[in-house]
Amino acid sequence: MPLFPIKRSQLSPGEVLCSHCTALCCRYFSVPIETPTNRKDFDNLRWFMLHGHVTVYVEDGTWYLCVYSDCRHLLPDNRCGIYDDRPQICREYSTSKCEYDDPGLHERLFETPEQIAEYAEAIFPPKRTQKRPEVRRISLPIVS
Repeated sequence: MPLFPIKRSQLSPGEVLCSHCTALCCRYFSVPIETPTNRKDFDNLRWFMLHGHVTVYVEDGTWYLCVYSDCRHLLPDNRCGIYDDRPQICREYSTSKCEYDDPGLHERLFETPEQIAEYAEAIFPPKRTQKRPEVRRISLPIVS
């Protein structure tokens, strides 16, 4: 079974792609973030990812935090329940740039907190361990 019910090229004249939509754009949001440059930045990303279905990806050199959560106004038929009063970002979204048939490939994709931690360990030098001061033991006389 194909991933998408119909390809864009198969639409009949006047047919709207939204009629076949699976509402991918209403099931998550991504925001660009500053490129992590140190262990603390990566640890902060790991913390974000510990809060549910959150991923981090890199596209065209830009890092993004992606939060998966359905819009509360998404109807069971994948249509918008507040279409006439939808936010401006939704109004500006067009089917010419929608992800309907996007393969979803990224330069880098981190799907778990463990993956982001492993990546940080791979790109930074090993953590230096501090030597503990040597404990000197002394003998005390026992008085009976």
